[in-house]
Amino acid sequence: MNPLKQTPLAERHVAAGAKMADFGGWEMPIEYTGVVAEHTAVRSAVGIFDVSHMGKVRIQGPGAVAFLNDLLTNDLDRITSGQAQYTMLCKESEVLSESGGVIDDLIVYRWADDDIFMVPNASNAPSVVAALRAAAPAGVEIVDLHNDLGIIAVQGPRSKALIESMGMPDDHDYMTMAESKFRGEPVTVCRTGYTGEHGYELVAPVSVLVELWDALLARRDEFGVVRAGLGARDTLRTEMGYPLHGQDLSLDISPVQAGLAWAVGWDKPEFAGRAALVAERESGPRRRLRGLKSMDRGIPRPHMEVRQVAGDALAGAVIGEVTSGTFSPTLKQGIALALLDPSVNIGDEVVVDVRGRASKFTVTKPPFVEPSTRT
Repeated sequence: MNPLKQTPLAERHVAAGAKMADFGGWEMPIEYTGVVAEHTAVRSAVGIFDVSHMGKVRIQGPGAVAFLNDLLTNDLDRITSGQAQYTMLCKESEVLSESGGVIDDLIVYRWADDDIFMVPNASNAPSVVAALRAAAPAGVEIVDLHNDLGIIAVQGPRSKALIESMGMPDDHDYMTMAESKFRGEPVTVCRTGYTGEHGYELVAPVSVLVELWDALLARRDEFGVVRAGLGARDTLRTEMGYPLHGQDLSLDISPVQAGLAWAVGWDKPEFAGRAALVAERESGPRRRLRGLKSMDRGIPRPHMEVRQVAGDALAGAVIGEVTSGTFSPTLKQGIALALLDPSVNIGDEVVVDVRGRASKFTVTKPPFVEPSTRT
């Protein structure tokens, strides 16, 4: 059995009393003082997350952008130097019915014309790097920076003031980035995040990551800085309807089914899985990812069955399955993302089998909470 990987901040988490657990092969902090308290701090002030488990990959060399544009779903020509983009790497197959699933969803940052920085999900990073290296043409270099860089997410309405107090750029637009310094080392300040709040992700060398974490926490009294774990990160992203790969996206769940057609460059002549996705888009997906909002006290969890309403019982036909479900600390009720039959419409009532009890939900369109990313 392979030991769990640790980020450079692991000792800081343990010293702070964090509840640690396995997340994609990494020992990560799930919570410090409690998920609800950490979630609320991010919505009301500012929380900092260690997300150094995420992949860090640099793709550079003549033709790097063209190479990636022939693989990834979104169109890199839509962004210029200094901008970021959400995109996906999909499965390719000669059999249309077996392709189009998502290998990974990720963020790409365009540093220069042929210099791209990519952040894949932690557990998928090795397979993404391997796929890129296998497909890269001569002259395009795939550099795995996983062990060289760390990432700290700074999220919440007071994140701007916190970043400004650090002497770092804070005025750039959402989905852009700016270069800065910390202790003489380069730090990329990205206006991105996974919480729906105004926020930043600081990409810094491992050599200064602990000092950077400590410097942010040293401002806790002034800005209300709170350490936040992956538990709060999950409730925050679910309130936004942001997908989690392995649950709401997977090799079996395509971008069309997940409602992510906006992140596909349909006019591009080529990208992995294009033929299958175009065919699915034209014929209509066999299921769609929708939001569910509780009408009672039910708290949904992944893999729970969704059924048609049939009185107060679980007698209705199965019409889908919960992919992500949780208690929303902001709304004080259960919410979920679920793959449902395409005949189900927004506003319909459905029943979720919550451990043998019929719990009623309303089908809705995420986000469940108004995002503040662009403010």
